[in-house]
Amino acid sequence: MGEDVRLRAVVELAQAMAAAQTPRESWQAAALGACRALSGSFAALSVWERDLGQLRVLVNAGERTEDEEEFPEREAYPVHQFPEITEFLHERWAGGGEPNAWVETAEGPSGGHWAGYCHQRVSALRRRGRGCCVVAPIVLHGRAWGELYVARPVGAPVFGRSDADFATVLAAVAAAGLAQTERLEEVRRLAFTDALTGLANRRAVDLRLDEAVERHRLDGAVVSLVVCDVNGLKRVNDTRGHAIGDRLLERFGSILSLCGAMLPGTLAARLGGDEFCLLSVGPAADEVVRVADELCLRAAELELGDGVACGVASTGDPIGPVHSARRLFRLADAAQYRAKAARAQKPVVAGREGSDDPVVRLADSPPRVAEPGERRRFRGRGTPPPG
Repeated sequence: MGEDVRLRAVVELAQAMAAAQTPRESWQAAALGACRALSGSFAALSVWERDLGQLRVLVNAGERTEDEEEFPEREAYPVHQFPEITEFLHERWAGGGEPNAWVETAEGPSGGHWAGYCHQRVSALRRRGRGCCVVAPIVLHGRAWGELYVARPVGAPVFGRSDADFATVLAAVAAAGLAQTERLEEVRRLAFTDALTGLANRRAVDLRLDEAVERHRLDGAVVSLVVCDVNGLKRVNDTRGHAIGDRLLERFGSILSLCGAMLPGTLAARLGGDEFCLLSVGPAADEVVRVADELCLRAAELELGDGVACGVASTGDPIGPVHSARRLFRLADAAQYRAKAARAQKPVVAGREGSDDPVVRLADSPPRVAEPGERRRFRGRGTPPPG
């Protein structure tokens, strides 16, 4: 392969990885780009999971066999089966060696550094009808991250030393792309995560609720919103300090997350200040109310604060048509207001007290005017949460 061809292949790989928006897209771009650049028939990208002592496959690209999924969930190999990886991780590179790629064939090692113990890879090549492979370690942030693997079928030209050197370059380009994807993921995580509790934030709830209501309109999926207000936060802040108040919010956030996990796919979030919510799509309204009741019980047992005021609104209850996220938010928020006013120890559920339910009337009426000195609460989507 000429130098110009290889240079173009490197540029194409870098461009493909720069265009990737998600980890999967980045993994796939790395594997496919390396496969094309090295004229391979198959490529895989794997990550080294130190805590589990295994090499886990992230993506299989190209001509896959029946037992190879594109994005496998459970394909992993104990690193002790691949002594060359162990040596790379703990001896060669740690001692100052370079993370160079190497070649293996279905005929077995013909000599060199890895001769004598590559039998696991040799067996895999034979089992899958491949003639040779090149393995290139990937280094990220100065640490061994995983490997890039490219294979050719039986009968194709066997990879040579120049191919291994080129694979080392490709692995370095892939590492740069993977690092960029990690940074993008971190930015996204920070943009949609509450810094104090680690839960989702209001922005994440708004986006997910819009999607949920659209799904409800299209296929009738049950969408439920549980809105909670932590009672007694101001008293804790005033008498014991904001650090203790933050601890109360963190502890309630943990309870909220635990209860949300009882409902598959539920989003647990902090809306801002002392307000939290659960957004559920799919589970029946009765299941959501049961979890909201459990949430109230657990919150009441907290050493700090005075429990929570909890309101629930679900499209699975008789609350009328829900064509917007704003309407469901208003219903849940109004129910929560009633719970707080009544000092209710259980959740108040919109639509479950008859057609004259004041919760529904409040939700459909103009926002009330705050009493003098009363802290203004947020209303509807798009309004900034309290500070």
